[in-house]
Amino acid sequence: MVGKTGDDGPEDFRDLHNALVNTESIGQFLREMAVMAARLVGSDLSCAMTMRSGGRPMTVACTDPVAEKVDAVQYELDHGPCLHAMRDGRMVKIEDTADKARWPEFERRAAAQGIRSCLALPLTSEGKRVGALNLYARRASAFGAEQARRAAAFAENASGVLTLAIRLASRAALIEQLRSSLVSRTVIDQALGIVMARERCTQARAFVILQTASQNSNVKLRDIATAIVTSVSGEPPQPPPEFGQHD
Repeated sequence: MVGKTGDDGPEDFRDLHNALVNTESIGQFLREMAVMAARLVGSDLSCAMTMRSGGRPMTVACTDPVAEKVDAVQYELDHGPCLHAMRDGRMVKIEDTADKARWPEFERRAAAQGIRSCLALPLTSEGKRVGALNLYARRASAFGAEQARRAAAFAENASGVLTLAIRLASRAALIEQLRSSLVSRTVIDQALGIVMARERCTQARAFVILQTASQNSNVKLRDIATAIVTSVSGEPPQPPPEFGQHD
């Protein structure tokens, strides 16, 4: 159980850091973050995380289906606490959805899901607002000063770890792109060698032959190369070792 913020602020950060290190994907990490937020702030809470994807908001993690449904209502209506927290960079609170005071239609539909109060906080990455942490409670006025303080401290710590998570995800994507490029280059080089031996030509001439075959058949150059290597070796080309592997 995560303790109070203030003295336990660093502990919150360590918990988030450990979750990031020990999870296998950014999606799993985001769900762990939602679960920790709900546990930290109060009892019987639902939590979801909204982030922008292609300029549009989407729920990237949630503790339960109710949180996801309440998020979806806001995306449909284009207003609500999570969207305003993300857009304005400020905490947004609804004391009681039964009042229908600020966003009547959203509050009516949230109440229909059993949600009586809401708290949303912005999440940032490198100074940019990238999402919102959305907390939903089944009783009115569930988010007092102490709960809001805990949520704000958690969101601040989460924003720092989120920046790291995004960097790691970007790095993983880059490594995969590089590895895919290396696989293609290796297969093409092998095919070039085979064509050079068959045609008794230079590497430049062999590449023209492969390129012409690719254009005439409307088949990717890598696929043409793979077919040539397979026809000679009797098996598909094998990928190079993973990055970081050593004999």
